[in-house]
Amino acid sequence: MYFFSVLISPKFANQSQNKNKMEEFGRIIVSETAMNSENLQDVIHSNISVINLMREEGVDDEFIHEDALMSYYLDYYYSQYAEGNFAQFVYKSGWNKELNELIEEGLTLIGAEKHLELFQQQSKKVKLMSSVKLNKFVSGKLEGVNPTRDLLNNDTFYELEENLVTLNANFLKNHPDFEVLSVDDMFATLEEFVGHEIKRA
Repeated sequence: MYFFSVLISPKFANQSQNKNKMEEFGRIIVSETAMNSENLQDVIHSNISVINLMREEGVDDEFIHEDALMSYYLDYYYSQYAEGNFAQFVYKSGWNKELNELIEEGLTLIGAEKHLELFQQQSKKVKLMSSVKLNKFVSGKLEGVNPTRDLLNNDTFYELEENLVTLNANFLKNHPDFEVLSVDDMFATLEEFVGHEIKRA
């Protein structure tokens, strides 16, 4: 039910048939179009598209670059909070411990000190809840009268001067394993890695 179950973290990923033969894809690749865009979000989305494509081709998360994945999950957190406040993030993710640890680590790594402080502050609210109350919240409806949702929400996120999109995109762009490729070269690189042709949409 929870959105995070669709995201597939390393421990929850299905095992691929080529697991024993596969090594980690040690690159973070984005398209030339994304890199040349004035919108930094395009760099992040290009990385996300690569990860989604790799998963669709049967690549487990453990073989995807860990910092590419970290950027992916940071954007998930940012998108959920920006769209529906902290309560939506808790609701959609199901409050997954592994995901939360990745987000804390990611916020630290990209230098988002104020966002890290807010995330830790908000996390304490959830930790103070009973498991019964939390389970009732994530399995119920987010809309309508919802005291738990209102308790979890915090508009401070929207007032912070730290820009998570900028920090996330710059983290990728300055990463030693970051590469900018044409779309054709991206597919060729990924096809070489997975060992078969990838159908284009």
